[in-house]
Amino acid sequence: MNVTVVIPTYNESGNLAPMAEAILALPVPGLRLLNVDDESPDGTGRLADELAAASSGRIAVLHRRGRRGLGLAYVDGFRRALDSGADAIVQMDADFSHSPADIPRLLEKLADCDIVVGSRYTAGGSVDDDWGRGRLALSRSANAYARTLLGLKTRDATAGFKAWRRSALEAVGLERIRSNGYLFMVEMTYVCERLGLRIGEVPIHFTERRTGRSKMSLRAKVEAAAGIFGVWRRHHRLRPAA
Repeated sequence: MNVTVVIPTYNESGNLAPMAEAILALPVPGLRLLNVDDESPDGTGRLADELAAASSGRIAVLHRRGRRGLGLAYVDGFRRALDSGADAIVQMDADFSHSPADIPRLLEKLADCDIVVGSRYTAGGSVDDDWGRGRLALSRSANAYARTLLGLKTRDATAGFKAWRRSALEAVGLERIRSNGYLFMVEMTYVCERLGLRIGEVPIHFTERRTGRSKMSLRAKVEAAAGIFGVWRRHHRLRPAA
């Protein structure tokens, strides 16, 4: 099975090399890494090219002009991975908040599912103690808000760590996804549930990023919350294929 890990980056020069090393060291045959970089001013894109040149074809880089947003980065990365023949695609952050060591567990579960979520909020999942009560409460509230308004069964509806079968992404139809930023995660989950795709959740421990600063601003959270109704309006009539 050909597996591509898609990682968007913006100013992740301190994390990218150790992340790439950890991913390529995994005992997963056919594993490759696709870095999607948005002209990071800290040189992340240049570093990605250097890593790719030394990887014997196991690392590829997709350079995009400007900072176009997380959702579009994943859509562009998914399309490139599908065009390159990937049978399964893993999406994750570059900052080690998602552990590369969890990738084999997600792929193992994918044998029984169309999509597997690396879940903070299913039984056994957890988040870093450094988050504090306020941040944890905000994250849980945002997740509960999205689940309640959209009627989602997935426990971690806002998760950014997922494994996809090729057929699942083809069924979703990436052209119908409108959200950028962090609402992208919710929209993808909602579309998958409306289409009747099988979603599994594997508990993970979500850690604090190793280096750099989080891109999740208060404004981004407010915009994501405000966009929930638009997600419902666009997709609530979707039904599973006959």
